[in-house]
Amino acid sequence: MAISQRPNIILFMTDDHAPAAIGAYGSLINKSPAVDRLAAEGTVFENTFCTNAICSPARATLLTGTYSHVNGMTSLEGPNHRFDASQPSFPKMLQEAGYQTAIVGKWHLGHGEGHDPEGFDYWEILPEHGVYHDPDFVTAGGRKKYQGYVTDIITDLALNWLDKRDPDKPFCLLIQHKAPHRPFEPAERHRHLYEHEDIPAPPTLHDDLDGRAPAAHEAKMSMEDLTDEDLKGVPVPPGLSPREEREWRYQHYIKDYLRVIAALDENVGRVLHYLDVTGLDTSTAVTYTSDHGFFLGEHGWFDKRFMYEEGMRIPLVLRWPGVAEAGSRHEELVANIDYAPTLLDMAGLAPHPRMQGRSLVPLVKGEDQKEWRDAVYYRYYMHLDVCHNVQACYGIRTRTHKLIHYPGHGSGADGAKDAPRTPAWELFDLTRDPHELHNRYDDPQYADVVKDLTAQLDEIQHHFGDTPKGVLPAPTAS
Repeated sequence: MAISQRPNIILFMTDDHAPAAIGAYGSLINKSPAVDRLAAEGTVFENTFCTNAICSPARATLLTGTYSHVNGMTSLEGPNHRFDASQPSFPKMLQEAGYQTAIVGKWHLGHGEGHDPEGFDYWEILPEHGVYHDPDFVTAGGRKKYQGYVTDIITDLALNWLDKRDPDKPFCLLIQHKAPHRPFEPAERHRHLYEHEDIPAPPTLHDDLDGRAPAAHEAKMSMEDLTDEDLKGVPVPPGLSPREEREWRYQHYIKDYLRVIAALDENVGRVLHYLDVTGLDTSTAVTYTSDHGFFLGEHGWFDKRFMYEEGMRIPLVLRWPGVAEAGSRHEELVANIDYAPTLLDMAGLAPHPRMQGRSLVPLVKGEDQKEWRDAVYYRYYMHLDVCHNVQACYGIRTRTHKLIHYPGHGSGADGAKDAPRTPAWELFDLTRDPHELHNRYDDPQYADVVKDLTAQLDEIQHHFGDTPKGVLPAPTAS
């Protein structure tokens, strides 16, 4: 395929943007006109999931198209928290094929030789998580400091690079936002947004977690675990009942979260406007996603990590003029290991043999995919992380059920190896129980389902080369 025929590619990756806060996914709590425009002019994947719901591992999977045990990024802590940037990645392969490549915004894969971005003609990234106001950025030439709001600045950098690129070559630009990561600090222009209204609460806000595995009960990510920083120093009103206090905390939490998203969506709109006025809109494929999901009060929680729907489900919207049917939606089970093969396929390139996902291009084109996957494999390693105390887990999610195992051990948290837990299982019937309120693992009526899913879990782990009971295999670079 000639380079001139290949689409330009822009990929937005946000941090913690749950589908429940996107209009195109039926949000009941906010509007997202720019992302919704992408959906209306392109296609929405309804059932997209991350394979490890934590920041750095999800970003490594995006680049490499591999699971955490293959790319080595299993954790945020301990020995497995810095990315080996020499690994094969889709930006490198696009660059080698003649694409101009750039990344701006959040990297969160370590810094220094061997860890900074590779395969990019230009990169300007936040140190670790970065900050919302007056942020520093890391570049190949050293650090820079900018005045202003980080979401606006990331977009400024992206648009400046687009202005300076070679117009005769295709490009791939990754715009990776910090937003809406905690702590949720809005731009000044949105500081009073939603001030005089109540945001609808999810139906499971007051879930008592009855019947769920012990891991759910000992996690520290409930509304009551929100800190003074999260609440912006506003004291809890005296005299509230526990139920009322949870509702009060939810309102403060969700409003700041949505205020941050307001700026995020505005800046997506800025990029779309740029494409419109420069005439790049018809030759550029634009993708919007997040590194993982986020609990927006469901089960009384914030954060992610768990294999419950809100933690592992992510948005995936693709506008690809002339290819993706406007307003279409796809129900297939998709995972973030599919992103790298898809972006390469869009450019007419075969995936690297190491990649474990599948291209979504045939689905986008409407081609029959009878052999598409019937389950998504998930594994979270950070056993009893120091902030949220969530146990390590792994499992599979099919169209109708979810089987989760908490092995009682994992990696990445200080002291976790000295704090094993009793192994536990959960089974959810997603058809009858979409909110995952009833653990059916020990229900005799589900004995055959447990047997079948356990066998399927063993098979999928073997297929992907995972070793759930033992030592992590060393990552391979080729």
